[in-house]
Amino acid sequence: MAVAARPPERWGAFFRERWLPQLRDGGIGIQVLPVFIDDQYRPEGALRQTLRMIECAHVLAEANEDHVALCTDGTDIERALAADRIALVLALESAPGVDASVELFSTLFRLGVRIASIAHWGRTPLADGSREDATGSRLTTSGVRALREMERLRMLFDISHLGASGVAHVLELATRPLIATHSCARALRDHHRNLTDEQIRGVAATGGVVCVNFVPDFLTDDETKVGVDRVVDHIEHVAAVAGTDHVGIGADFLREVVADVTPPCCENDAEDPGFAFPGLEGPADMPRVVEALRRRGLPEEDVHKILGGNVRRLMTAHLG
Repeated sequence: MAVAARPPERWGAFFRERWLPQLRDGGIGIQVLPVFIDDQYRPEGALRQTLRMIECAHVLAEANEDHVALCTDGTDIERALAADRIALVLALESAPGVDASVELFSTLFRLGVRIASIAHWGRTPLADGSREDATGSRLTTSGVRALREMERLRMLFDISHLGASGVAHVLELATRPLIATHSCARALRDHHRNLTDEQIRGVAATGGVVCVNFVPDFLTDDETKVGVDRVVDHIEHVAAVAGTDHVGIGADFLREVVADVTPPCCENDAEDPGFAFPGLEGPADMPRVVEALRRRGLPEEDVHKILGGNVRRLMTAHLG
């Protein structure tokens, strides 16, 4: 989002100047790039903006090919990591450019998309997002078709943001591993965006991974429970419910992105809009999570699984 907000001739350089140093400082090896479409583009301009952001991803990868690689399967990911390049994986968040035209998932797959969710906060032609939980609605007929099409293509189906009844429906139908790219534990914070223990166990039963979100509002409503230790609380809870093979990191670093895309846009950071704990604001802060996990006394093997080993295994085996 932040890169695509710049003029196209700046895409490669802006990524290299603003984001690549943060990713390197944080030790990031695999980075999911979510294509999220702002409200002003929906519905009429959603597909155009989706294609523009996918093109942006290809351009920034090509302009920084010594440092990153846009990956479409497990072999690509392993090759990138072996060459000390950051593996970039394209994802759709709620897929408003597709809507009920499910055949477009195949088009977007050809362009490199490998993960997709089918709802955000509200209602789509495919399903209801978690803010619509009161409707009790399951996937629409088109939503079921979307799940089947993604399974056929070997795209990972993302349940983050999906409403509770929709998650239950997906768990009934899924034949391949699922991923929650950025979700927290509802047992620790009763928020509609978070997953219940039953849902967490359901994702694990498919062989999938629940990646813990770092957005403060999803982590706590208690001002005494803030910061990196609260993130680790959620990580430990998901691990206890699902097993250490089924938990990962889905930080959802929003502060700098929102500052960069909220008018008036500028090259300098705007005021912190409150989307992050102090000291846990971007990729460069990830070593603090590593330290916090180790302070809890987790075995080093489990720390490595949580920090990316589980997601790497899932993508290597099931992507593309």
